[in-house]
Amino acid sequence: MHYISTRGQAPELSFEDAMMTGLARDGGLFVPAEIPVMSPDDIAALAGKSYEEIAFAVMRPFIGDAFTDDEFKAIIARAYAGFRHSARAPLVQLDQNHFLLELFHGPTLAFKDFAMQLIGQLFQASLSRSGKRVTIVGATSGDTGSAAIEAFKGLSNVDVFILFPHGRVSEIQRRQMTTPTESNVHALAMDGDFDDCQARLKDMFNDFDFREGVKLAGVNSINWARVLAQVVYYFSSAVALGAPYREVSFTVPTGNFGDIFAGYIAKKMGLPIRELVIATNQNDILHRTLVTGAYTKAETIPSSSPSMDIQVSSNFERALFDMYGRDGNAVAQLMEELKSGGFKISQGPLEGLRETFTSGRASEEECAATIKEMAATTGHVLCPHTAVAVKVAKEHLGSVPMITLSTAHPAKFPAAVEAACGVHPTLPAHMADLGNKPERVTRVPNDLAALMALVHERRAL
Repeated sequence: MHYISTRGQAPELSFEDAMMTGLARDGGLFVPAEIPVMSPDDIAALAGKSYEEIAFAVMRPFIGDAFTDDEFKAIIARAYAGFRHSARAPLVQLDQNHFLLELFHGPTLAFKDFAMQLIGQLFQASLSRSGKRVTIVGATSGDTGSAAIEAFKGLSNVDVFILFPHGRVSEIQRRQMTTPTESNVHALAMDGDFDDCQARLKDMFNDFDFREGVKLAGVNSINWARVLAQVVYYFSSAVALGAPYREVSFTVPTGNFGDIFAGYIAKKMGLPIRELVIATNQNDILHRTLVTGAYTKAETIPSSSPSMDIQVSSNFERALFDMYGRDGNAVAQLMEELKSGGFKISQGPLEGLRETFTSGRASEEECAATIKEMAATTGHVLCPHTAVAVKVAKEHLGSVPMITLSTAHPAKFPAAVEAACGVHPTLPAHMADLGNKPERVTRVPNDLAALMALVHERRAL
């Protein structure tokens, strides 16, 4: 299994090298040279298996000879041992043909744990074998950072620096990043929004002297291993509802496009998915793009669903690569145009996107109304991101089951939830003392040179 760049100018890499590299040297994102396909019999055989067994079957074709079967099974077992639900990703029925896929039973109460706990174990296995040390720098709109810190804290061969937009994450999200005491983790509150954090991260990767000097590695959703881990719960949930003998649809709250791109990969692998529905909040660049054909950045407006407050959706580049016939030069041209504010998608690729994805948006008022309605009618208290998705999903319900991804525990956003429905969601008992722990955080400017100097200074030598 080899991995190629979406911009076509970087050398092919193995799974392990692509995972450790993160961003390709030409600025592109790694994708598999070919997508393995599972037959209907292969998919049917997943019925009744544990989440870990399904994860092995789905991901094994993508990793090549990076790990033996026994090594990979052990990595998967360690990754999900800390989840607090035996099903890992349980389905809950909302209505006759509408289901929630609960993805918040991991250590940090968000869907990012599915990928980050796995990638943490993959990194640890790889680095232990090679004896190397890496510096991980990540950018987060709220949940990736805490999941990364949880996965890598205390490891002797990794330094972790997480950039988050100052004042633009919830208090719980911030405290999950700023209260760990391990010396190898560093929470950096950066001036600006998430797009600024993500841009500085990519700038660091594109400074090759810095990249080599600190042995930079990335765990944002630009890392293919992150996307791969998320493919698994599309299979586990679809099979639970009758796949491959029955089609299903998915609605995904998304800002950076990684989670719904995982659904696209599942569909390419043979999972019978009828609709992949993109749900956006008021920062609706992905919805606008499908409607108008123009990917044009606008101002990022803070919302009650901060993990979706994004205008530059990095993983959308992977979808464009496929829609443009895997033409790296075409994608590189679009990404160059994006630097000036946006680009128009050609008619053929646009039709491909519209055939593959549908979309919708929810305003702040609609999000709050959905939280209130669902609490009153079903007893389910939703986080704002999940409420955005439920609102959009209801507009796309049809003859096949709709699975809406519930991406975070409502207690991560208590103020927004309480304001909407009058219920103050509480943290699970094992996290009840989070508000009493001292915070350790560094305020940093939106300045590349200053950030690189800080990483040089803080990382262990």
